[in-house]
Amino acid sequence: MELSHLDKNGNARMVDVSAKDETAREALASALVRMRPETLALIQAREMPKGDVFACARVAGIMAAKRTPELIPMCHPIPITKASVDFEVLAEDTLRITARVKSTYRTGVEMEALTAASVAALTVYDMCKAVDRGMQILQIQLEQKSGGKSGNFLREDIIPDND
Repeated sequence: MELSHLDKNGNARMVDVSAKDETAREALASALVRMRPETLALIQAREMPKGDVFACARVAGIMAAKRTPELIPMCHPIPITKASVDFEVLAEDTLRITARVKSTYRTGVEMEALTAASVAALTVYDMCKAVDRGMQILQIQLEQKSGGKSGNFLREDIIPDND
């Protein structure tokens, strides 16, 4: 089996995508942050001592998507046309973060979406750690992607069972 990020001598390399067609590509990734209910109530009321957690985490996630090639060694710099981060309260102790990234390019944006969701979750933790050091960042995952040669992907088990 040939590995795409290794040459014939086993040296790391960036995959050559120059022969691929540019196509519209989109990826959606998510992360969960579990915390004490009181912590989530403070976030929702925008009463966290460090400021507006949603606003800060949203900006951090978008910035992270744009800087993914600086963090993940073999990622291509991609002309991102859209990056968004959204928040949804799933339960009194669980926040779901979703990150959507779009581009028209020769390679996908899955890593950018995953990086955005991850950094947004880390930012939530950073903004709230003085109140709740026991928070957990869980289940960072690709939920769906479209475009490119490999086609579409849709995760069937998006929301975990909290039992």
